[in-house]
Amino acid sequence: MSEITPPEARNLPTPNDADYAPPVIVDDLVTLESPLRLYYGDTLDGARAAFRLVGPPGAPIVAALGGISGHRYVVGPKGSGWWPSLVGPGLGLDSSRYRVLGIDYLGGRGDSTAPSSGARFPPLSAFDQAEVLRQIVAHLGVTLHAIVGASYGGMVALCFAARHPALLESLVVLSAADKARPLSTAWRSVQRQIVREALARGDGAAGLKLARALAMATYRSPAEFTVRFGGAPVRDGDRFRFPVEDYLFARGDDYVRAYRAECFLVLSESIDLHSVDVSAITTPTTLIAIHEDQLVPFEDMESVAQRLAGPRRLIALHSLYGHDAFLTEGVTLKPIVEQALSEFPR
Repeated sequence: MSEITPPEARNLPTPNDADYAPPVIVDDLVTLESPLRLYYGDTLDGARAAFRLVGPPGAPIVAALGGISGHRYVVGPKGSGWWPSLVGPGLGLDSSRYRVLGIDYLGGRGDSTAPSSGARFPPLSAFDQAEVLRQIVAHLGVTLHAIVGASYGGMVALCFAARHPALLESLVVLSAADKARPLSTAWRSVQRQIVREALARGDGAAGLKLARALAMATYRSPAEFTVRFGGAPVRDGDRFRFPVEDYLFARGDDYVRAYRAECFLVLSESIDLHSVDVSAITTPTTLIAIHEDQLVPFEDMESVAQRLAGPRRLIALHSLYGHDAFLTEGVTLKPIVEQALSEFPR
């Protein structure tokens, strides 16, 4: 298998730091079945998927899947992977005990097949991402000890469990349900339209910056914004600047440096297309819900728990960070994930 050097323009971390303990077992591209038949009837020819497997040889494999900004560099040197609070040596998903499998989403950030500038790209379902994961698992000749999936990754995890139960022993789903809530779709629809109109004017990056800024207001909780940004506005010439503005637009600038507008449109839409019959899932499942999550409210995950067909456990937490708690609450999540991976009650 050939080693991949990630494109510098994508701002992905590289696994060559001397202080980075877990070995890289595989960092590779898989050529997917061609044509790849997608959930909504379209096809892709010559599609490829990038993945990375980190951890001790022979250890159980756990796929770690995050939001639409996630990529295969889950574990990185000195915490530079995208999930540093939960995945790594000694953390909730301990990369010294498990092999951590990360993927670049089809249509997203990284080296998997994705839309090129101005080109048509078909709509994607979370079931399509689950099929990509299945083909990677088949390529490796393994089964999965577990999937730990958060946000969009939790949607993909549920789809994988519904379609491929024989390839999966257990499931951990954080802040993801069986379908999108209409209010959440409303917010994301506005974000996508901002990006589309900016692309039509030839400035997709400007639209993506605004869309990300708006998204940040939905990822976090109202209580956090009150605590952090409740100060008085400051006059700036003929206008006032509010304390929250610098934060929101700085996050938008960060996003534009690492992501492309066309990829955002595909995967944002994929979230709102998501729908899976969870009554078909028999895999032992731990669901982790955040009461302050505006995008995936507790009651949506409670409904999923009631309809799952297999052993399940629903854990509800409080966090100022709302939907982003899966990225920030590593200390709280650590014992929950550890138990889910090792001792799920049957």
